[in-house]
Amino acid sequence: MKQATLKGKGFGAAENKKSYAQHTGSSDKQASSGKKGSLWQYLALATIPLVLVLGNSMLVPVLPDMQDNMHISRFQSSLVITLFSLSAGIIIPVSGYLSDRFTRKAVIIPSLIVYGAAGILAGLGAVWSSYGILITARALQGLGAAGTAPIAMALVGDIYKGGEASKALGLIEASNGIGKVVSPILGSLLALLTWFAPFFAFPVFCLMALLAVIFMIKEPAKDKEAEPLKQYLKEIKSILGQKGHWLLPAFFAGAVTLFILFGVLFYLSQILEEEPYNIDGVKKGLLLAIPLLCLVITSYTTGAKIKQNGTLMRILMNVGLGLMIVSLTSAIFANGKLALLIGLLSLSGIGTGLLLPCLNTLITGSVKRDQRGMITSLYNSLRFIGVAFGPPLFGWLMNKSHMTLFITVVCLSALMLALVFFFIKPPAQLKQEA
Repeated sequence: MKQATLKGKGFGAAENKKSYAQHTGSSDKQASSGKKGSLWQYLALATIPLVLVLGNSMLVPVLPDMQDNMHISRFQSSLVITLFSLSAGIIIPVSGYLSDRFTRKAVIIPSLIVYGAAGILAGLGAVWSSYGILITARALQGLGAAGTAPIAMALVGDIYKGGEASKALGLIEASNGIGKVVSPILGSLLALLTWFAPFFAFPVFCLMALLAVIFMIKEPAKDKEAEPLKQYLKEIKSILGQKGHWLLPAFFAGAVTLFILFGVLFYLSQILEEEPYNIDGVKKGLLLAIPLLCLVITSYTTGAKIKQNGTLMRILMNVGLGLMIVSLTSAIFANGKLALLIGLLSLSGIGTGLLLPCLNTLITGSVKRDQRGMITSLYNSLRFIGVAFGPPLFGWLMNKSHMTLFITVVCLSALMLALVFFFIKPPAQLKQEA
C-alpha cells in the first residue's frame, strides 16, 4: 500500500487531499467493525490514561505537605513531578518501537507492573523521609508510564476506524482529564489519613487497570512480520520528511498545552495554601478540579463530534487556542481575585479540551499501523516533557511575579495559535490510514 499524502493549503504542498482520502483502509461504513470493542473495551482502554494521570496529578495537592514533612524546597518537591515525566518522555519512543515490533499489550502489561511496583517504593521513600529513594522511585515509575497511555493511543487507532476512532480518542483524552479532575480531590482525601497515603493508593488503581487490559481488550492480530530496525527507522524518517511540516507543529502544540496545564495546576496548588486564601485539604482539591472538569466535558464532547471532519477540527483548534489566549491574558489582572482566576482558568480548560482531541485524531490517523506506535509515542514524549518542565518553571516564574508568569504563558499560547493556524490545515474530510 502506498504511503498516503495530504495537500498543499491543507497539510502542505507536497501532499494531496485526494490521495489522503485514498489508501486509508477502512471507511466510516467499515468503522462499525470498531464496535466489536464493547462498552467494556472502551472502559478498559480508558483506565490506561486514567491510571497514568492518577500516578502524577494525585500528588499535586500534597506537594506543600511534602515540603514541610521532608524539609525540602519548592523546587525539590516539583522534581517529584518532573523526574517522573522526564524519564517517561525519554523512554516513550523506545516503547513505541517495541509496540510496533511486537504487540501493544505486550508493552502495556509489563509497563503497568513496573509502574505500580515503583509506586510502592516511592511510598516507602516517603515513609522513611528519604528524598533520594522517593525521586529514584518516581523516575522508575516514569519508565513504566512510558508504555501505558502513549501506547493506548496507538492501540485505539488499531482497533477503531473513522468516526469511531475519533470518538474513542476523545474518550482517551476525557479519561486523561477525568483523572486530573479526580486526582486533586482523591489526593486531598487520602492526605487526611497521612500525607503519603496517595503513594500507596496508586498501585491499587494500577492493578485494576492491569486486569482490565488483560481480560477486556482484544488487540487485532498483526497482518505481517515486523520490519528490521533499519528499515523501520527509514520509514519513520520518510514520514517526518513528508508530513513533518504539520506533524512537528502538532507535537509542539500538544507539549506546550500540557506544559501550561500542569504549570497552572502547580501554581494554583501553591497559592491556595498561602495568604490571603489559606485553603487546603478537600476544599483545595475541589477548587483544583473545577478547571479540569471543564476540560473533561469539552474533550469528550469534541471527540464525539469531530469524527473525521477536518474543517471542524481546524475551526475548533483555532477557537480553543483563542480561548486560552483570552482567558490567560485576563488572568494577568486577576491576582488576589480567586473566583475570577478559577473562572478564567476554567475557560482556558475549555480551550484545551477543544484542541487536544483534534490533535490526537490527526496524529493517530496520519500513519499506517506499523509506524503508528512510534509516531504517537514521539507526540506523547513531547507532551510528557511539557509536563516535566511545567512545575519547576512555573515555580521559578512565581518567584518573579504573577504578571510575569501569565505574560509568559500568553506568549506561548500565541505562538501555538500561529503554528496551528499556518501549518495545520487538514482536508475537509479525513480518512484514517490502515
